[in-house]
Amino acid sequence: MSSLTEKDRPIVQLLLNTGTCPRCILRFCSVGSQMLYRHSYKDLMKVLKEFLKNNQEKEDTVCFDVADPPCKRIRLEHPEEGPEDLNHNGALQQIPCVDDENTAMENSAVKACNVCLGILQEFCETDFVKKVCQKVNSADYQFTSFVFSVSLPPQLSVRERAAWLVLKQEMRNLGLSLAKDDIVQLKEAYKWIIHPQLSEELGVPADGKSLFEVSVVFAHPETDEEFLDSFFYFIVQSVFTRMAVIKALEKIKEEDFLKHFPCPPSSPKNLCVALEIQCNNGAVFVAGRYNKYSRNLPQTPWIIDGERKLESSVEELISEHLMAEFKADSFNFSSSGREDVDVRTLGNGRPFAIELVNPRRIHFTAEEMKRLQQTINTSSDKIQVRDLQLVTRSAIGRMKEGEEEKTKTYSALIWTDKAIQKEDIAFLDDIKELKLDQKTPLRVLHRRPLAVRCRIIHTMRSEYIDEHHFRLHLKTQAGTYIKEFVHGDFGRTKPNIGSLLNRTADILELDVEVSCLLFIFPGN
Repeated sequence: MSSLTEKDRPIVQLLLNTGTCPRCILRFCSVGSQMLYRHSYKDLMKVLKEFLKNNQEKEDTVCFDVADPPCKRIRLEHPEEGPEDLNHNGALQQIPCVDDENTAMENSAVKACNVCLGILQEFCETDFVKKVCQKVNSADYQFTSFVFSVSLPPQLSVRERAAWLVLKQEMRNLGLSLAKDDIVQLKEAYKWIIHPQLSEELGVPADGKSLFEVSVVFAHPETDEEFLDSFFYFIVQSVFTRMAVIKALEKIKEEDFLKHFPCPPSSPKNLCVALEIQCNNGAVFVAGRYNKYSRNLPQTPWIIDGERKLESSVEELISEHLMAEFKADSFNFSSSGREDVDVRTLGNGRPFAIELVNPRRIHFTAEEMKRLQQTINTSSDKIQVRDLQLVTRSAIGRMKEGEEEKTKTYSALIWTDKAIQKEDIAFLDDIKELKLDQKTPLRVLHRRPLAVRCRIIHTMRSEYIDEHHFRLHLKTQAGTYIKEFVHGDFGRTKPNIGSLLNRTADILELDVEVSCLLFIFPGN
């Protein structure tokens, strides 16, 4: 229960006569009860009509004691022309008293509201709610709750300011006041009305923290241009957006506003239109580790000067199956480091994560994730994934933390120009914590800044093969350029295997044997 008091009478009378809908009148009367806005349009008009008929003293009040039925659809007719509310001098038009209250009530009921442009009229009704829910259901999303958002035409902010200034002057003449902050926000009132209807129709609760968003974008083409000419020099930004208008209104003096805009705002012929009804699910994150067995497969699509060099990549071989199962719009791939196209990743694999954008399906059991992993693994002999699982966004952030402090183990097949014997390479096994100065390699200089980075080779173990070949097992600081450590990169990495052996050395094959970051995605 709530009530309108005598001080609200001038607000109700003035707004009804200028074409304002009942729910907007409640907003300007600072009515904060959510339930009252959910009364039917017809019942609210009846209450306001009875309120104006009451000519008793200030102590009199009118109570909203009508039943609270579900919203009823009220078909609104639109007359050819609305009333003129501003004289040619830009001054406030004199508002007539309600001589024929029945006529005033009916006129206000059949026109689009001059403040909300119909948002709190037709778009609160059952038919529109069902239209929104049909759009949601047809999109085939999985969700257990929803958050509702609405985008309003920018001219609504100007119209509300115009109505408020009229009321402010009227209240001041009566020795009363109406602060702008006393007005209930249109978006807030709309959600009070629409939330319970959407919740009932969709069968899930409204939740401000939900990852599933239902949004409606409203527009009012009839009034799109009405403020642009006179408003142009007030707007700092060149784009006529709602935020630009709000910021500009904060800077405009009241007397300047009254000179340039109809106060009160005129009644439009047509209601708003719902341009878009959209659904969007928050991103889902899938993580795991991958092994790469091909020496002809890049981690990400290899495109140079707009031309694709290889037909596939690690991220594509994994993501195509995830995209299909989660029914997502797009994806973002990330990993803990990367390997060159000709480098295999063996051992426990490299940690990776994929952000699936706007997925329709979000709930997967552990068994379903296991089957999805098997599908990926049987689809290609170039990669394998393990420990595939749903993770949180924060886990993805941890994947990138402290990368330079991690260690990796490599196996490199090395060639030397001069013949070697086993004893020629045995000393490498005794080298510990070897410090390198690595200038950015020539092969990556096009995409990384020039710098000298200090890296550490923790241990090495040599395995003699023949006079010109040996295998070197290295445990290094993450981020070490192994190829450059072997051949020296024209002296850009010091020391290097070539300088240590005093001969030319080159790398023929490189494998990542053990990747770092064992603790983030523990697996099964």
